[in-house]
Amino acid sequence: MKSEITLQQDISLQGLNSFGIDARASYFLRIDELDQLRALWERMQSDVALASLPRLLLGGGSNIILSDQLPHLVLQMAIKGRVLLMETAEHFIVRAGAGESWHEFVQWTLGQAYGGLENLSLIPGTVGASPIQNIGAYGVEMQDCFHSLTAFDFVTGSLRTFQKQDCAFAYRDSIFKSGEQNRFVIVDVSFALAKAWQPRLAYGDVEKFLQDREIAEPTPTDVSQAIIAIRQSKLPDPAVIGNAGSFFKNPIVSAELRNQILQRYPHCVSYPQANGDFKLAAGWLIEQCGWKGRRLETVGVYEKQALVLVNLGGAKGADIRALAEEIQADVMKKFAVALEVEPVFV
Repeated sequence: MKSEITLQQDISLQGLNSFGIDARASYFLRIDELDQLRALWERMQSDVALASLPRLLLGGGSNIILSDQLPHLVLQMAIKGRVLLMETAEHFIVRAGAGESWHEFVQWTLGQAYGGLENLSLIPGTVGASPIQNIGAYGVEMQDCFHSLTAFDFVTGSLRTFQKQDCAFAYRDSIFKSGEQNRFVIVDVSFALAKAWQPRLAYGDVEKFLQDREIAEPTPTDVSQAIIAIRQSKLPDPAVIGNAGSFFKNPIVSAELRNQILQRYPHCVSYPQANGDFKLAAGWLIEQCGWKGRRLETVGVYEKQALVLVNLGGAKGADIRALAEEIQADVMKKFAVALEVEPVFV
């Protein structure tokens, strides 16, 4: 049976973005099933005005900063479903619909005794958004467990399967973010979770949490609970105060620049990279510039984590951009380090 689609007009997106910006979309469509995408594509073949609208994909709205007025067709991906596809000798292959909550999906995998995603617990957003940003935390990136994904192609009107090598994953980046962001709509994502699980405890906060509780041989659930507790102690709940989580990427700099910074600031936090470069802690750099806890009129920097910008009430996308640019300028002036924003401004 062919799906019917009804486009809503002039819709507020305030409840659909974690920063709580009261943006309005010219056209809006919630996608609960694949056939709706097919029906939309078929309609676009004969409706020039619809086909010419810029499209904006919306998952959990946790990695996006919206303008007040969006002359877009906003597609909210809400396709659900979680399933074990197969077992191999070495992996459990699991699949989730693009509209599944990322954190709830991670907790589901742990409930099935599938380890691998626990370090990514409590990251906001949806499963479908996770490959776009190649989300990561506490020494693990989504690509570490990625198997494949299915995407709808708005050029051909057909489905395409992407393997890992097709996705051009990089630090907080992928082909879907910087190459083909307007062509493909991710429908579902599959993950290969290793049966020979090993904990990833490279970050001191996680190791200390487990040691304080005398957990010498942690399970995946133990690690997840540690991550959740640490994140909750540092990051604000978007339901309470609008935010987009970590606002800046941790910059990667040359060993030469890192050593220059260390000469002036011996306590600079840095992590060696395989190629000899160093990753710096963006939050530490911002804090040294005096931004932690600072409040402007409608926006500010969270008092517990300088990496997080927050909506103090009535913030607009332009307010957030202005604050971000001030922080970037101060970090550049003090450390000669360019900070790159994680969320996408639309």
